[in-house]
Amino acid sequence: MVKEIQLRITLKEEEQPNILVLKSAIKLEIDRQDITGVKILRKSIDARKPKIILNYKVAVYIREALPKTSAYQFEYKDVSKAKPIHIIGFGPAGMYAALRCIELGYKPIVLERGKNVQDRRRDLKAINQDHFVNEDSNYCFGEGGAGTYSDGKLYTRSLKRGDVRRIFENLVFHGATDQILVDAHPHIGTNKLPKVVQNIRETIINYGGEIHFETRVTDFVIKDNKIKAIELQNGNTLDVEKVILATGHSARDIFYLLHKKDIALEAKSFAMGVRVEHPQHIIDSIQYHCSGDRHELLPAASYGLVEQVKDRGVYSFCMCPGGFIVPAATANGEVVVNGMSPSKRNNLYANSGIVVEINVDTDLPKYEQFGALKSLEYQKNLERLAFTAGGRSQVAPAQRLTDFVEGKLSTTLNDTSYQPGLKSAPLHSLLPKFIGSRLRKGFEAFGKKMNGYYTEEANIVGVESRTSSPVSIPRNENLEHTQITNLYPCGEGGGYAGGIVSAAMDGERCAEAATGNL
Repeated sequence: MVKEIQLRITLKEEEQPNILVLKSAIKLEIDRQDITGVKILRKSIDARKPKIILNYKVAVYIREALPKTSAYQFEYKDVSKAKPIHIIGFGPAGMYAALRCIELGYKPIVLERGKNVQDRRRDLKAINQDHFVNEDSNYCFGEGGAGTYSDGKLYTRSLKRGDVRRIFENLVFHGATDQILVDAHPHIGTNKLPKVVQNIRETIINYGGEIHFETRVTDFVIKDNKIKAIELQNGNTLDVEKVILATGHSARDIFYLLHKKDIALEAKSFAMGVRVEHPQHIIDSIQYHCSGDRHELLPAASYGLVEQVKDRGVYSFCMCPGGFIVPAATANGEVVVNGMSPSKRNNLYANSGIVVEINVDTDLPKYEQFGALKSLEYQKNLERLAFTAGGRSQVAPAQRLTDFVEGKLSTTLNDTSYQPGLKSAPLHSLLPKFIGSRLRKGFEAFGKKMNGYYTEEANIVGVESRTSSPVSIPRNENLEHTQITNLYPCGEGGGYAGGIVSAAMDGERCAEAATGNL
């Protein structure tokens, strides 16, 4: 017999051996000896009150053995001689599209503009230390996409788009910790994710798929509303039958290519703002109601904040406890910041994007001339502004949080995790008024919600502009492009996902559509 129950356990109780078995026996009113095992299904922390509670959802096995294998099994087969499906991009959407193709008996041929995870590291070092951006290999482009070196957070609200558990189980199958199966806010960590990504690559190759790195797509040969061939930067041309386009939210050259060929695109609403960085101990003290170090059983504290300001949402995005800020530009001449955390989340700082919703239909009247690319051009201009304000390198413009809200230049800045460095700049006046004024009101409101959050010990760093794609690529109910019948826009770049898990699920669905198994 198996029964699922909810348990609430204090930190002091958590330290006791076999506490889950004991609590389960008490709740079910049965003898402890009758419990043959307790499997954790979900774990979360309730820190709203000074007495912190750990919430567990568990499956209690009563006189019945725990299953030794997962209910999810991944049956890959040799597809080396099977019909090919071409996949452009090897981020989460492209990876999971390739894996699903193999399961369905088709050969994935992946074209990735960037480098593999090992070789990518040199280009990340060049951004951080030499302020040079390789436009094909950076924090956004390369094996595993933006997720590989951007934290590995797996939280998603896209529960109706596919089987979330299947994605998690597949990550565990490829080497991720099984802790992601139970945590309420699962996270792999930027130090662990590259190995998982490498294992996925090896699965694809071992079963007959192909992955071509440093292979940028430069053109499509289109006839009768179908892509007949793909032209590559190296001069080669590949004949194709079906194409899954999974190039991510920062592949501007693809958006420009489609636009040039009069292939339907749509401007998309998105969000932009800044990244705020606090010492982690401040966030811990607020969230855990402690004055000193947090309890050893508690993870680095996180937060989620949202406020309506002048009919627009101002909210936290991609919050990274115990993490660091990284340069996420994809071209020289722009500054973009993002955040990540290692698996242990043991860095001294907490950072989060704080962004403002932008309505593409009403907020960008000066950019109407760009049509479907108006959001993209607005995004580019803000990133160029940050580049200039930072001193025309990857040094980022920054300000103390209190100075930003009060509208004055910071004479000094706090220490930071951002390796290229910070330069004091009047972001309160440099940012477009539409964004800056709402951010200032938002930070004031957040300070009232979290006592201690509004502090001169925090920096704000500009700009956080790659929250999602500024362009969407329309598709029909069969996931085909509305004009090009063998093109399947996929993942974040198409406007159909917002993170690793939702992109992976969309990749699987596009593989099913491209192979006729949707």
